[in-house]
Amino acid sequence: MLDYAIGNLRSAQKALQRAGADAHLTADADEIAAADGVVLPGVGNFGACMDALDGTGLTDQAKVAATSGRPFLGICVGMQLLYEWSDESPGRPGLGLLPGTIRLLPDGVKRPQMQWNRLAVSSHPLMRGLEGQWMYFVHSYAAQVDENVIATVDYGGPVAAAAARGNVWATQFHPEKSADAGRHLLENWVRTVADSIALLRQDHS
Repeated sequence: MLDYAIGNLRSAQKALQRAGADAHLTADADEIAAADGVVLPGVGNFGACMDALDGTGLTDQAKVAATSGRPFLGICVGMQLLYEWSDESPGRPGLGLLPGTIRLLPDGVKRPQMQWNRLAVSSHPLMRGLEGQWMYFVHSYAAQVDENVIATVDYGGPVAAAAARGNVWATQFHPEKSADAGRHLLENWVRTVADSIALLRQDHS
């Protein structure tokens, strides 16, 4: 897990460990480069999180990890950082790993969405076994629903809950706060990391 000193990263680390991952918080470039999978968590403001990534020298490390083909998972604001821009911090570019701009939740709903909400999912390994499951959200901004979105919730209309493009996957909700359903999702991701390791070893055998 990328440790850029923003929010309570240890809760996500512990949740990954409970899901079977050998998860470590690190800002060490060599350790990140050697990791079988990389997680980018995040809470708070889009611009503040990008500034923290830059301040710890992890912006380039995140981009390299996400474009390396290894499993990469963004969580909450960590999902938003994967996009090009956010209306929350105009003029402050994100990582640009997913196309589009993060937008304010629609008019007529309470902002932030701070509640449990029920997933509608597409067929994707991260979402396996999670149709109709309840996840915990805390956010006022979200990605636009497009071809990269693999799960939505109803909050004044469809709102992006998870996205994926190649090896880069992300959730707007907090799996570490989402009880058994959140643990199941993290187990899906850990399983994908294990499968990726097995394929790599097979290719080199």
